[in-house]
This record gives sequence, structure tokens and C-alpha cells, in this order.
Amino acid sequence: MLSSRGGGVSHRVIAASAVGLAFCSASAYSAERAIEKSVTVPASVDAVWEAWTTRAGIVSFFAPDAEIDARVGGAFHIHMDPSAESGMKGADDMRFMALQPKRMLSFDWNAPPSLPEARKQRTFVIVRLAPVTEQRTLVTLTHLGWGDGGEWDKTYAYFDRAWGGVLGNLKLRFEKGPQDWTEWLAQVKRAREAAKRPAP
Repeated sequence: MLSSRGGGVSHRVIAASAVGLAFCSASAYSAERAIEKSVTVPASVDAVWEAWTTRAGIVSFFAPDAEIDARVGGAFHIHMDPSAESGMKGADDMRFMALQPKRMLSFDWNAPPSLPEARKQRTFVIVRLAPVTEQRTLVTLTHLGWGDGGEWDKTYAYFDRAWGGVLGNLKLRFEKGPQDWTEWLAQVKRAREAAKRPAP
């Protein structure tokens, strides 16, 4: 039997070691479940910051409509389907969690309406901006806070694809101009109408 006397290993040391191992395991697991994406955008940090923190900016690359109040606790409502009923528009009730002007912003996030169990939960997203040159900005997005299994895994896979598209659209916004949402809105409308039709 190990003893705390005579050079043996104490129960406290064993307990501390176990806690340390558990912490390291949890940290490794958390790291595995982070989505990380980045893109270099042909625009100044000021312009990219405005794209993320104003309604006009969000509509230019992220979604057809939005409600944006760039302050801690302020609205970060992203409406992928502006005509849908309340609660089904997209990220309807998200909030800014932190803002460091022209350097970092974070917001809470949820699953799409097609994954209702995961949608009841919240994850969080951190967006960091770093100047490469006066007219080039590195944008790094990290999405954290994942659960495990079931709809969590489906939601993770969904956003692993989706965030690449969002950052791609951000780059295109500065290369070619703001996003035209006409076709997107037509597709969403068709999908909504098809879902209302009774099954044959």
C-alpha cells in the first residue's frame, strides 16, 4: 500500500495526477471538436470588420437579411430564410459575446432548423482579423462548444462544410461585389412550398 510517508506516493498526488490527466484528455477532445477555417480577404481590416458588424455587411456576404447590434449582448440574428416564421429564419436569436474592435468578435450559435434537438443548444464562434497588408486581411474562424453523438455530429458536419462557404463568400464579396441572394431566396421559397404539400 502506498503511503504519504517514507518516500511513497500520497493519495493527494495520485488524485492530482488523475485530475491532470482528465483535464488533458478533455482539452485534447475539445481541440478535436473545434471547426477551424481561414481565408485571406482582399480588403482592409476596417472593411472586413464592417462586413461582420453591420447589417449591410452581413447581407453583402453571409445571409439575405440580418439584425445586427454590435455590442456585447447585442443582436447577431442571421436570417437565411427571412420569410420563414419566427424561430425558423436561421440563427434567429444569437448574440454577440465579445468584441475587440477590428481584431476579434465572437457570438453564440445554434444548429439549423432541420436539426431540432441540437438547435435547442448553443455553441460559439470566434472570428479573428489580422492584417496581412493594408489591403489584405487574414480572417480566422473557430467554432467551439460541441457535444457528442446524434445530432451534435450531424451539426458539426453541417458547419464544417458551411463555414467554408461563408468565408468563401466573404472573399468573393471583396473580389466581385456583394452577394446576390435572388436565386437563394427562390430556392428557399420552393423548398418551403414543397414541404407544405401533402405526401402522395
